[in-house]
Amino acid sequence: MKSCMECTPALRAKFSVFAFFLVLILGGCSDPATLGLELAPENNQIGVFYKEIPLNAQVVLLDSFNTTNAGILIVGDEEDPYFGKTRSTAFTRLYIEQGSERPKSEAILDSVFFNFSTVSVNGTDLDKKKKYAVHLLAKPLEDTLYYNFSKLPYQPNPIAELEIAYKTAKDTLLKARLNPVLASEIFTKLKKGNEFDNLFNFRKYLPGVAIVPRAGDNTTAGFSLGGNTGITFHYHNTGDTTKLTYKITTFSSRSFNGVESDRRGTPTAVVTDYLKSYSTGAIVGMKSGLGLAIRLDTSPLDAFLDTIKGVVFNQVTLQMGPIEDQNDGQKPISGMVMKFIDSKNQVLLSSINQAELHVQGDGQVQVIEDEKGNKVPNNSFLSSALINYETISKLQRAGISSYMNSLYKKELQRKDLLLYAITPNTGDDFKRSLRQFKVNKDKVVMTVIYSKTK
Repeated sequence: MKSCMECTPALRAKFSVFAFFLVLILGGCSDPATLGLELAPENNQIGVFYKEIPLNAQVVLLDSFNTTNAGILIVGDEEDPYFGKTRSTAFTRLYIEQGSERPKSEAILDSVFFNFSTVSVNGTDLDKKKKYAVHLLAKPLEDTLYYNFSKLPYQPNPIAELEIAYKTAKDTLLKARLNPVLASEIFTKLKKGNEFDNLFNFRKYLPGVAIVPRAGDNTTAGFSLGGNTGITFHYHNTGDTTKLTYKITTFSSRSFNGVESDRRGTPTAVVTDYLKSYSTGAIVGMKSGLGLAIRLDTSPLDAFLDTIKGVVFNQVTLQMGPIEDQNDGQKPISGMVMKFIDSKNQVLLSSINQAELHVQGDGQVQVIEDEKGNKVPNNSFLSSALINYETISKLQRAGISSYMNSLYKKELQRKDLLLYAITPNTGDDFKRSLRQFKVNKDKVVMTVIYSKTK
């Protein structure tokens, strides 16, 4: 047999075309311009085709977005030409351990700090100092739900302040010296008063704090609740050099994150009503904390599915991007699920247990049977299809081949989708950050590779 280099030019050309098509299929059909590609036509059995389906994307401001006990105190002030000005203030109760040893009457106070246990930082110019202030609440948190639009009054003068240049350190313990007058007052009551006899007395005395960002810092930090965030008293006893501590923490403390948004003069200024779909021009975006989500109109799938017969979907991908460039210190939303919604942007619930319904991942069961034997959508959150952010390509992408096959077989009824920043592993990012991303609407597509048996 002759080598390829010995072949005629025409034969080499045919071999090159076949090799190109083979690489195209095995590599996931990276060329979106190829439509109706068919392999091995001489066997008259298998055809492989590629299709891109654009999806219309709009933004939706979520209603009653609950941020109570999110586990992270979100403190930040950001400004963006698309989202406008966004500011998050954290409100939390304080906590004392029942039965913990209190300083003796002869104890001498050395120093007092308000500590912040930093777990995340997202922003610009992280080599420049960012400022946080701690204020005592003027009104205590109640045993009720708080939302991202909620807020509580706090005393105007801070009890502690600090400035920090994060640079590359984003998981550090920050320390702000407490106002010395207040520190002395609390320490006196800690030694002798009944304010520390129990948690109820304590919270009447210290109802909680608000942690406030500085305007213009364009950075958001996440501080964890628990033993490392709160007030630490350093002291010693008379005649004894042993260093002792007493902690007022945020462990087991009710908290919430209150978010303020000023979108005047931006494309998102049109977004005024909750749960209403809005077009914001050529760009569409999502922002956690604010509760601004993306709705996808999947109706173009109907026309596509009605025109094909006898096919199997090999690879179906929801793809958004490349997303708009962000500063190096700003991590985009990196994990989302796709919730089924109705025409009013209400999330659809399972008829079995009223759980929210999501698109299920590839290889996962798409439909299950209820107690009457009826086929209904799978209600498992843990097996949801996840939209993941790919750093190098700057794409938000999810595989949904199993979902498309189920639609085609009419096991599922097509519904529009609401993208929401949550994953089983990382939790609800909408409650735990102000992360965001923006993408051109023309770059929101479903790519489909399918086989047809003749």
